[in-house]
Formats: sequence, structure tokens, C-alpha cells
Amino acid sequence: MSRAVVLGIESTAHTFGCGIVDSDGRILANVNDTYIPAKGGIHPRESAQHHSDVAPQIIKRALSEANLSIEHVDAIAVALGPGLGPCLRVGATIARALAAAYSKPLVPVNHAVAHIEIAKLTTRFRDPLVVFVSGGNTIISAYSDGRYRVFGETLDIALGNMLDTFAREAGLPHPGGPRVEELAKQGSRLLKLPYIVKGQDVSYSGLLTAALKLLSEGHRLEDLCYSLQEYAFTMLAEVAERALAYTEKKELILTGGVASNNELQRKLKIVAEEHKAKFGVIPRNLAGDNGAMIAWTGVLAYIHGVTIEVEKSYVRPRWRLDEVDIPWI
Repeated sequence: MSRAVVLGIESTAHTFGCGIVDSDGRILANVNDTYIPAKGGIHPRESAQHHSDVAPQIIKRALSEANLSIEHVDAIAVALGPGLGPCLRVGATIARALAAAYSKPLVPVNHAVAHIEIAKLTTRFRDPLVVFVSGGNTIISAYSDGRYRVFGETLDIALGNMLDTFAREAGLPHPGGPRVEELAKQGSRLLKLPYIVKGQDVSYSGLLTAALKLLSEGHRLEDLCYSLQEYAFTMLAEVAERALAYTEKKELILTGGVASNNELQRKLKIVAEEHKAKFGVIPRNLAGDNGAMIAWTGVLAYIHGVTIEVEKSYVRPRWRLDEVDIPWI
């Protein structure tokens, strides 16, 4: 197949994004707009309304940035899951409309797979163990026998969700994770919190509850942020290290929105070095949800014949990473 250009649409949670990427791995455009709630966490219907409102201008800006018309795009890729149902449906509806109106193939993309593939593209790693941490996901994965297999995950809430919830309850402004990171740098006292690792999995809900209890008791916020990060990241590093030892991979990648945290990067870099593995981190501008990662994964899928009929392109809010066939590896 000659050079292919794919337009990708991301709308799984708080971000509506449109990216355009070619089969050489060049990101021609990556335009995103994020819904920020006035208070509390993400309200799915409000986020979906935001996506509906900004979608036309985001897609136009992406095409303009890429200096292309929609006619020059070979396929339309869309994240069909996992994610929030109302948000997913907005992106899927728009992608279906574009595919039908311009007679373009529609390519289904799994959001978690996309976070992995964009990290592999930017780091040039070929066969890594992947630590994927975001607002909605905490997964340790590696490729084996046709799919990305899960070698550890959260049993309850995701790392990003835990940090954001704590920040919100502490009165910190949105987004919460980076605020916790900044305050943690000023912390000096390690407070006792539950350390919950079960086999290859972690559990963060009990850690959050305990941290909020200490918050209500008036402990210094900087020490709480420091302690919360120390426990949460060390738990993740432990299961990542066991997965690295088990899989014997020689590359370790950190990807997803929480990947920008410098302390988490430091801990996982130590894990990689102890096992003589290369360590890579997704660039900050591609760490959060974005259209480019959907477009690039769409390229990989499209050139390997993965498309879906518009009539069968249902959204899948609980579409697991390890349910997706990966024919391009």
C-alpha cells in the first residue's frame, strides 16, 4: 500500500481531539480541546455536550494544520472504547458521518491500545513492557501471541482518578494530579498509609480513603501529597518490576496522562535500570488523550486491513485492551 493518511477522532472522556497522521509516522495535525468541569469530576453528559459543541471547529483546524482537505484522507479512525458512553457516542457519530459522507473506510480503535502505540512511535521502542496510567486506566501490559496482554492492573479506581479525587477533596484546582505533584515536592514527612498490592494488581481505593481521613484530621497537605504519591507510585513500581522480570522485556515505556509525573518517571527508570532495560516516556504533549494517537493506531490498523462497517460500529465503554487483535506486530 502506498502512503496512507488517516484522520483520527478521540472523545472517550474529557477531551475531544482530531489528529491526522500518515503511514510514515508523521503527525500532520493534533488539535484537542478539553472539557473542564466547573466543580467536581467529569460529568459525562456535560462532557459529551462540550464535544458536540467544539467538534466542527476542531476537525476544521486539524485539516487546516495538515494542509489537507477531507478528500485527501484515506480513512477515518475513531476510539470506540473504553470510555464514557455519552462521550464515546459523540465521536462515533461524527466519525460515522464523515466516513459515510465522503465514502471513507471506518477504522475502530481501542483507546488503551492507542496510548501504547503512540508511545512506541515516539520512543522508537519495539517490544516494551508498558505502564499505562491515566484518569481511567492503570494497566501493565506487553505484547504476546497476537494481543497486548495484561500483566497487572488496578482492582478498583485508576491512579489518575485517585490523585484527582484527593486533590478535589483537598480544595486544589483542576487538574488535580499536577497540583498534588507540586505540593509533594514540599513534603518532608512520610505519613502511614495502606500499601495494597495483591499479586500483580494494585488497589487504590483504600489508599484514597485513608489519605482523606488524614486530611480531615488536619495533617499538613504537603506531607499528605508526598505520602500519597510515595505509596501509590511504589506500589505500581513493585508490580511493574515483577512484570519486567517475568516477561524479560528489555524496554519499559511509561504512557498515559499521569506519565508526565516526574517522580513516577524516576521510580520506573530505577526499575528499568535494575533489569538492564531501556526506559522511555511518552512526550508531555502526547501523554493525555489526543487525536494523534487515534490517527496513528488507525494507520496501523488500516494498512493491515482492519476496518468496520458503519452499521456495526457500536461504542464499547468497557472494551478491554486484551480483547483487541493486533495484526501489525
